[in-house]
Amino acid sequence: MTSTTDLAHLDAEALRALAARLMAEMQVKQTLIDKLTHEMAVLKRIKFAASSEAYTGEQQRLLFETLDTDIEALTAEIEQLAPAKPADDQNEKRQPRRAALPASLPRKDVHHEPHATTCHCGCQLQRIGEDVAEKLDYQPGVFTVERHVRGKWVCRQCETLVQAPVPPQIIDKGIPTAALLAQVLVAKYLDHLPLYRQSGIYGRSGFAIPDTTLAQWVGVCGVRLQPLVDALIEHLLAESVLHADETPVAMLKPGLGKTHRAYLWSYCSTSINTMKAVVFDFAESRAGRHAGEFLGNWRGTLVCDDFAGYKALFREGIVEAGCMAHARRKFHELYANHKSQIAEEALKLFGVLYDVERQVQGLDIKARQMLRHKLGKPAADTLHAWLLAQRQRVPEGSATARAIHYSLERWGALTRYLEDGAVPIDNNWVENQIRPIALGRKNWLFAGSLRAGQRAAAVMSLLHSARLNGHDAHAYMKDVLERLPTLPASRIDELLPHRWTPA
Repeated sequence: MTSTTDLAHLDAEALRALAARLMAEMQVKQTLIDKLTHEMAVLKRIKFAASSEAYTGEQQRLLFETLDTDIEALTAEIEQLAPAKPADDQNEKRQPRRAALPASLPRKDVHHEPHATTCHCGCQLQRIGEDVAEKLDYQPGVFTVERHVRGKWVCRQCETLVQAPVPPQIIDKGIPTAALLAQVLVAKYLDHLPLYRQSGIYGRSGFAIPDTTLAQWVGVCGVRLQPLVDALIEHLLAESVLHADETPVAMLKPGLGKTHRAYLWSYCSTSINTMKAVVFDFAESRAGRHAGEFLGNWRGTLVCDDFAGYKALFREGIVEAGCMAHARRKFHELYANHKSQIAEEALKLFGVLYDVERQVQGLDIKARQMLRHKLGKPAADTLHAWLLAQRQRVPEGSATARAIHYSLERWGALTRYLEDGAVPIDNNWVENQIRPIALGRKNWLFAGSLRAGQRAAAVMSLLHSARLNGHDAHAYMKDVLERLPTLPASRIDELLPHRWTPA
């Protein structure tokens, strides 16, 4: 914000230019607010439309959970974009009075007092009262209440009132502590428990939290965590070698009452790299443009399978590294299903390549490349010569011929790892990171909307990256939610999973 003092030295031309720039910024913000407001109206119409009766009970609960979360996220985004209103604004929405937390729950006092109890006039302040705000906390299986007590101190001489400020929270004026919010996020996005199931679990623990309330919390947290996810993506795209893979996820089409196939794309650093991170990106289709949009101007080596969607990236300068495990898998299927002798011999030759990889584990990039050149390249040359010889002997169009053709056609990409010690032999690392999504599909059945899928991808990126770095996911998310409201944007990197250290 430009102050009046800053404007004093500007001439008329500069003031006009400044006014034009501010008007342009305001117009962009208003356009985005209008877009989000329209999106919110559409979601509310879907939620209360009669067509929602077409869903089964469980489908309807999952749909409403997603809609409530999306609406709350939109509200938080609009509040961030809209200009701040004065505290005494008569048009400010009156907050509904919240029911008191049950007296039966254990309570723990957290005191907030001024750093000094001496007034600026020199007199000793006297405590005249306090404000108490109760927040609902949760440790697995047990609810407690934190009573945040803020003492009021007054100077009798000059009638100055001093009180510790309200600690910033992820959800302003909300009742959940960071620990409870972390529990909800971890349960939903790591343990794959829909919010209505969590509501039942919390009810058995002594305090039933409505699905709609949980959805509102998740929506706000998704918005607040997005800058940290953006920083994680920036760090990931600074790496020279990345894995990529994609897996289908059903996405609900609310207006149609059915689902269609969307995709969760996964990008991660290699197991060789000291920086461990995985980022999920939710998209409505498997079109290669989604990978292009995520990677942007990144130009490095991409380890992936032979999916055609990546081919455009390689034409634009990204280096392709194939997955040796995919090539091996073709022969493994032949041997497992038909006991093929050719497949058995191929598996032995592939095994030599993987024996070399076990030897280079733990070596630095230069030493790994030297040993690969000494041992791996001769083994790869032997396999290549064998494939060429077998291709002349097997019938065209047979399963064996197709397996051989797959490897020979992609030989340059499959052996890229022999030229660079930073490149892994296969894409198994990212496939292992995306495997937990299969469990999630069985629990949440579908993504309720594109926004819900993108929010899930963002939160899962943080939680799974924390897991990759050996952190306790709940402890990590709790600390992030506690520190994020007060941490300057310049220090947000401290909360990234690969840089975070427990307090």
